[in-house]
Amino acid sequence: MTRHRGRGMAAINYPIGMNLGGDPSQALVHSNPSGKFTVALSSIDLGQGMKSVTRQICAETLGVPVEDVYVDTADSDTGPHCMGSFASRGTHRVGNAVMAAAKEARGVMMEAAAEELEVNASDLETDGRGNIHVKGAPHRSISVKDVAIAAQFRQGKTISGRGIFLVPLSDVDPETGEMSPATCYAHACLVAEVEVDDETGEVGVVRMDSAYELGRALNPRLVEQQLVGGAWMGMSHALYETTEPYYPDPKQGPRDFVEYLMPGPGDICPHDIAVLERPAPDGPFGGKGPGEMCANPVLPAIANAIFNAVGVRIDELPITPERVLRAIKAQGGARPQTRR
Repeated sequence: MTRHRGRGMAAINYPIGMNLGGDPSQALVHSNPSGKFTVALSSIDLGQGMKSVTRQICAETLGVPVEDVYVDTADSDTGPHCMGSFASRGTHRVGNAVMAAAKEARGVMMEAAAEELEVNASDLETDGRGNIHVKGAPHRSISVKDVAIAAQFRQGKTISGRGIFLVPLSDVDPETGEMSPATCYAHACLVAEVEVDDETGEVGVVRMDSAYELGRALNPRLVEQQLVGGAWMGMSHALYETTEPYYPDPKQGPRDFVEYLMPGPGDICPHDIAVLERPAPDGPFGGKGPGEMCANPVLPAIANAIFNAVGVRIDELPITPERVLRAIKAQGGARPQTRR
């Protein structure tokens, strides 16, 4: 029995969102009398952190503390329209809609503050701590809370805003009909190192090193967590998760997740991640978001690493020990590739 080590690399680019009907997302932003803001969305947070990011985008646009913003992801009956949480579109599409709604709400807020301070709205600025003051004269100020109270109980105004984002129509080449289905792309490169047992066909992932270009990281810690979790998911798709041998008869399928094979905490490998920031011109504060791209480069990188380790190409997922062992036996044994 010999354990062979190998390295494999994969590089990808990933389109953000899609272009069907402009791929629209809408958002509503409004304040209550206490000066707290609510963002209403139909976009659902699947655990990818969309609530956190849209909360940050709204707070930054309004110029208020992030703790004064609440995100309500209701449903398609009570919330504004959204195409859905898929295609890695949340940060870009929904974020742009939230920013547009927050800009409109900020305009109403500043007009209400200007009326209370008896100045022009263009002479005011926010401090990000819940106050609005006259530029160059910070002693002339009013809190966002007092502005909200004045707007609703004295001025008869609703501090609110509506936002929608639509992907601009693509130019069409008159000769070929070619057009661009996406306005921006994210990119990644990942190197996986594996160890393959030539007697059992078992594959263990030893470590991963990756670089992701995803616009601007609006929440760096959240991005890192998503990339780590996505890589684990990619490893699970590459080596573990399958309906076989139960498909196509579900009667013999696993009864619960105890019988459904996935990697556990002991299978997690060291993963060094570099996040490259190249702000997207049409993204909210330059953000694009990692989304589904987190898992995508892991699968081909592991397949390439297995080839490098024992010389077999597996083109069917998941790459189970049975498939690896059959391929090794079919070629007459392991044939490690020369590293360069």
